[in-house]
Amino acid sequence: MNFKIDLKIFAFIVLYYLTKQIEVYAMIMIFCLLHEIGHLLAGLMVGMKPILIKIMPFGFSISFKDDINGWNHKILKGNLMTLKRIIVAFAGPLTNIILIFIFLNLNLPEEQKKMILFSNLIIILFNMLPIYPLDGGRIIKGILHIYCGAKKSKIYTNDISIVTAIFLTIISSIAIYFYKNIAILFIIMFLWVLVLNENRKFKINIKVYENVEKYVDICR
Repeated sequence: MNFKIDLKIFAFIVLYYLTKQIEVYAMIMIFCLLHEIGHLLAGLMVGMKPILIKIMPFGFSISFKDDINGWNHKILKGNLMTLKRIIVAFAGPLTNIILIFIFLNLNLPEEQKKMILFSNLIIILFNMLPIYPLDGGRIIKGILHIYCGAKKSKIYTNDISIVTAIFLTIISSIAIYFYKNIAILFIIMFLWVLVLNENRKFKINIKVYENVEKYVDICR
């Protein structure tokens, strides 16, 4: 299994240090790691093999090698592999929910409990955003794949991601104005990097689908 680190994380460390939020950032990163371990355990349980762990400014990301047998079992317009991906995506936020219940029942100072609750809620809310490739986007894409097929799931997921990013940008602009917290700006920029990168891949995939469909029509 390979490891990769996004060097922008060091800029974020400096940013959060200067804004005196380094403790919050450190705790969020610790729970992000546990979040990713949840993905890892779920992937192993459904027979997927981890191939890459990436450290990013807002957490960690794990990639799995697809189990080829999962593609051969149909589930409506999707397949078993799609269902496995949904399970793995949901396992991360579920891990944070479990951690909240565990730590809130421990004999810890109230201030520490509040920080733990805040950190895990931030991770859950961020990852469950309907933006691909965040967990929420992956879950939506998987469900749409099962009910609508691969092509439509990509189209709908891409549209949902863009609309969500625009909505969050508007809300965040208001928040930045009132709270003067530049960290919010960096989070939105990070989300747009994800959205634009996936939008570029989406356009390539759709072009491939269109070329295949043209080829099939010609063969007919």
